Amino acid sequence: MPLFSVFMASSGGHVLFNIGPFAVNSYMTTMVAITIVIAVMGILAGRNIKTVPSGLQNVAEALLEMLNNFLTSLMGPKGARQYGPLLGTFFIFILFCNYSGLLPMSGHLPGLAAPTSTLSVTAGLAIIVFFCTHIFGIKEHGMHYFGHFLKPVAFMLPLMIIEELVRPLSLSLRLYGNIFGEETVTAQIFGLVPLGVPIVMQALSVLMGLVQAGVFMILAAVYISGATGESH
Repeated sequence: MPLFSVFMASSGGHVLFNIGPFAVNSYMTTMVAITIVIAVMGILAGRNIKTVPSGLQNVAEALLEMLNNFLTSLMGPKGARQYGPLLGTFFIFILFCNYSGLLPMSGHLPGLAAPTSTLSVTAGLAIIVFFCTHIFGIKEHGMHYFGHFLKPVAFMLPLMIIEELVRPLSLSLRLYGNIFGEETVTAQIFGLVPLGVPIVMQALSVLMGLVQAGVFMILAAVYISGATGESH
């Protein structure tokens, strides 16, 4: 079988190798690579901090300032200061994951697949948001935090619980559905029209990846802000 056919037959969910009882697939290797890249970029950007930033430090400071200003408008200065690092990490990590799907042969080359195009990854991110939301709420308000489940009236408790459980489901399905759907449509168009039109789709994919990373961060910020706000 030609090498290209082997690549095309591969998919992100196929097992590449095993580490003891744990199976490693392309989504996992790509996530590890993205984590390393982000960590290295962070170290390089902050290694020799200058009063007048330049190069990678300038890019990093501009990004952090943009995120801080945006989160401040959503959560206020205190919320942005306390939870901005977590929310900013979500945004940057998801953005890199989304854009990894734009690399040549992503999803077909063994070891390379956009992590956010699989539900297991997006569900994991959503579950982190779910637990962080309630942990931060308890930390901020103590056991009084659970009182908001009884508002405005106590018999709404079942609906309030269902609403909380639906949030991670909604977060995970929204991100997964958009990224997986975009990759599937782009792949089909590439098969039908190999020149011209796919370039437009790739440009739209760049915008889609940015928007979906932003939406995830915004919803996470809204959930955390709601749990830690003074209304509780």
